Amino acid sequence: MTGNLDYQPEYRRNLPHIQPEGATLFVTMRLAGSLPVEVILRMEEEQRLARQAIEKTAVPFEVKQGLLYDVDKRFFGRYDRLLDAADDGPVWLSDSRVAALVCEAIHYRDIRVYDLLAYCVMPNHAHLVFTPLPKAGGQYHALAEIMMGLKGNTARKANRLLEREGPFWQHESYDHYVRDGRELERIVAYVLNNPVKAGLASSWEAWPWSWRRP
Repeated sequence: MTGNLDYQPEYRRNLPHIQPEGATLFVTMRLAGSLPVEVILRMEEEQRLARQAIEKTAVPFEVKQGLLYDVDKRFFGRYDRLLDAADDGPVWLSDSRVAALVCEAIHYRDIRVYDLLAYCVMPNHAHLVFTPLPKAGGQYHALAEIMMGLKGNTARKANRLLEREGPFWQHESYDHYVRDGRELERIVAYVLNNPVKAGLASSWEAWPWSWRRP
């Protein structure tokens, strides 16, 4: 039986998660309580209904997959704009000690479980772009496995630094897979320019918690 952290090309919790073999992934993890629950539930229901309507259409498989991908991408964009504009909720990642330990943990996993391409740590969320690597047996490191390790490790350390208890990261992350090289370029540019767009830095190089592979 497949375990919850074993590689699966597609699975669903509250949200759909798709990880084709060898695909590059764009992932956003946010702090617990960073967005109102009712807003997220409403958006997730809208996404579910939109996907359900597409699944019922009699169109070729390739067309249907493209339409589903577009729905998920639009949802991802709306969600991220809400995070950038949030004026309430925790901003624990604005503490330089916490941001530094998150960056260190992201880099630590590079070459071990994924090829890291870029990341940006914002006050209430973090973006990562990476390609999961295959294990010794040939099976890929699963997205769920990667995120559980990264979030669990950083949550424990951050809570100790902040002298707090309770959830640090929101349990479920948002992700979608990158379809081609042009989209990868757009996503990396988006990730790096997130603090510039949010008015936190004059350039992405000036933001200390961003990185891209040279």
